[in-house]
Amino acid sequence: MGVVKVGDWSKAAALLGRAARGMNSSIDRALRAEAQGLRTEIVTGLTDQAPGGSPIRELAPSTLAARRLAGFRGTKALIRRADLRNAITVVSRGLAVFVGVPRKTVRGKDLVDIAKENEFGFGPIVIRVTTRMRRFLAVLLREMGGERREAAEGGGSGVVIIHIPERPFLRPAFERWRVGARERFLRRIGSDLFKV
Repeated sequence: MGVVKVGDWSKAAALLGRAARGMNSSIDRALRAEAQGLRTEIVTGLTDQAPGGSPIRELAPSTLAARRLAGFRGTKALIRRADLRNAITVVSRGLAVFVGVPRKTVRGKDLVDIAKENEFGFGPIVIRVTTRMRRFLAVLLREMGGERREAAEGGGSGVVIIHIPERPFLRPAFERWRVGARERFLRRIGSDLFKV
C-alpha cells in the first residue's frame, strides 16, 4: 500500500512550522486579550451598577445622607472617587495573568481590603461614640429627615454598630465573562497562529 500526497505540502509544512514557532506568542496575546475582556466586564459592571447583570445593592439612606453632608451628590455604590474601579488592573507574568484589585494603598486605605469587604460583606464593626461623633450623628439624622433631638440627647449604649453588606462586583462579572471563554481563547490562538 502506498501513500499519495495531495495538495501543496510545502505550503502546509511552512504554515505548521510558523504555527509551532509562534505558539507561546499567540497564547500570550490570547491570554492578554481575554484578561482585558474580563477587566472591561468588571469596570463596566461597576459603572453600570450591574456586574454580570446582577444589580449592586443600593446604598443605605444614612450613607447617602453622609455623602450629601460631605458635598457629594452621587448615589452609586462602590463609586465615590472611583479609586476602586480605576484600580482594576491586568498584570501579566509569562503565561500567567492576574485580573483584579492589586495590593495598593490609596488615601491611606488598602484597596484590596476595601474590595474584599464589599465583595463578601464585613462586620459587625462596633465604634464607640464620641461627643464629636454624636453631633455628626445628630446632623446626619436631621439630613435623613429625622429629629435632631434624639441623637443629641445621647440615649442608647454609646456605640454605633456598622455592617457592610455584601455587594459582589468581581464574582458576577467573572461568571458572565467565563461563559464561552474557552472557545474565545482557542479561536484567538487559532486566528493568530494561522494568519494568512
